[in-house]
Amino acid sequence: MNESTTATFLRLLKLAKPLRGLMALAVLLGFLTIGCGIALLATSAYLISAAALHPAVSALSIAIVGVRAFGIGRGVFRYLDRLVSHEVVFRLLSRIRVWLYNAIEPLAPARLLSFARGDGTGLSSGDLLSRIISDVDALQNVYIRVISPPMVALVVAISVWLFLGAFDPLIGVVFIVTFLLATVGVPLLTHVLSHTIGERLVTLNAQLKTEVVNNIQGMPDIVAFGQEEHQARRLSSLSTTLQRLQRQMANITGIQSALTNLFTNLATWLTLLLAIPLVTSGRLPGVLLAMLVLTVLSSFEAAQPLPAAFQQLGSTTQAARRLFEIIDTRSEVEDPKEVPPLPQRYDIEFRDLAFRYTPDQPPVLHDLSFRVPENSCVAIVGSSGAGKSTIARLLLRFWEHRQGQILLGGQELQGYRQEDIHLLMSVVAQDTHLFNTSIYENLRIANHDAEREAIITAAKQAQIHDFIESLPQGYDTQVGEQGLFLSGGERQRIAIARALLKDAPILILDEPTTNLDSLTEREILRTLRTLIQGHTTILITHRLVDLDMANEILVLRDGEIAERGSERQLMQNEGLYWQMWNLQHKVLV
Repeated sequence: MNESTTATFLRLLKLAKPLRGLMALAVLLGFLTIGCGIALLATSAYLISAAALHPAVSALSIAIVGVRAFGIGRGVFRYLDRLVSHEVVFRLLSRIRVWLYNAIEPLAPARLLSFARGDGTGLSSGDLLSRIISDVDALQNVYIRVISPPMVALVVAISVWLFLGAFDPLIGVVFIVTFLLATVGVPLLTHVLSHTIGERLVTLNAQLKTEVVNNIQGMPDIVAFGQEEHQARRLSSLSTTLQRLQRQMANITGIQSALTNLFTNLATWLTLLLAIPLVTSGRLPGVLLAMLVLTVLSSFEAAQPLPAAFQQLGSTTQAARRLFEIIDTRSEVEDPKEVPPLPQRYDIEFRDLAFRYTPDQPPVLHDLSFRVPENSCVAIVGSSGAGKSTIARLLLRFWEHRQGQILLGGQELQGYRQEDIHLLMSVVAQDTHLFNTSIYENLRIANHDAEREAIITAAKQAQIHDFIESLPQGYDTQVGEQGLFLSGGERQRIAIARALLKDAPILILDEPTTNLDSLTEREILRTLRTLIQGHTTILITHRLVDLDMANEILVLRDGEIAERGSERQLMQNEGLYWQMWNLQHKVLV
């Protein structure tokens, strides 16, 4: 194994440290299982050989009892071995999945968008899904096949070597040499032949899953533009390459299986050839000849799993690297070490703020300064790309600002934990995510402690209750993936109901009426007028409709405040806002 593979493998071993007691028990049970199998064949061989001499039954009683005991013991210990070893694996995989999720959560969304690739395209949903499911599942090979079997094989090798050496040292040497060739030589050869293929298999599987997920998500567009055959050819190309690599892996499996059987049979024949002269010379009782030969033959059961384990080591370590790539990524935002008290007031202030997403990109915001007094509403308008939504992301601490200040209640925003900030803010976004569950559960995500009556009250205030009640299953109606079965207006009203249910003191409305028709937009805005009462509100929009609800309007252009004032003042000035307003209303007319 090269250095990176070794380092990755050692990190995997550290993950198993809390379960080392169960792992030791699994190794012991594995040894007892194989030991009973060896003893069963050896005792049976002795019993048959001794019985051929027609001794008294009493002389065979111990061997008869031994055959029965070892036969029963082999089955019992095999069951216990599988039970304990799989318990270890399932506990570890469970711990890894939770550990991985806890590592992913702080990375969203900033690091997940950019850490995987230098071009800023980030992780696709298919690749992330492959890491969480397939790569985690691949780690079970480490604990079932790589850790336990070598330790069992080591104990078996020492025990059988000492046992054979007691009869003849040369037989013991022949056994240990051939056993090492089968348990060390063949696995190392297998690893050399397969590790690159295994790594490519993991990467290619992830690419295939990514492609499939992308095609399913974009199926309407693929069909609309007649690209079915083109996309099918891309999937076929990936599948063909995957099949070729899997075929190569199967060939390596055949080679390692043949070599293991070769050394098993070689050890058996050499033992027989060395033991026959001992019997003819009288140095070894004839009844022990078959026992020694079958002892050697059955002991190679411990060698059988090792080549396959090392064959999969390349794919396993590659899967682990992909997981550790996420684990080792530092969050864009770090919480303060000391937990500060929550603010006593909820005004927001930006002071000389400048921000860029990556060092090699131009700034998105320049010297931005404004204040949102407590319980007031400030609207931020501008064309697409002006930096409006970036302000919301910075307030939620999805990204960290490096220049300037953002104050919440007079204190620097970076002084608060992300968890506390999110408790203080409700968001109604243009792309509100609805989970593939019931309407009730989608509303309840805003406040898991809310009673059903409170949820219904919030739905009534958001003017969505009557629609929900008109559905056959009411609040228990499934909304489909990402709210597929609901219209845009219905999804936005559910988002508003969430905000009402959470009742946080700060409200961020990020393009809440985008992609809605004019009638639905007016209805949503009428609901929002009620929602913003008693909240510190930032309304981000490029739609200049009903903005008289805002105490102040900021007009952004290229990340800077080009104009500010009330809607009446901005219209009287006939500046950028006036131009945007006229342009939008001409389009509407």
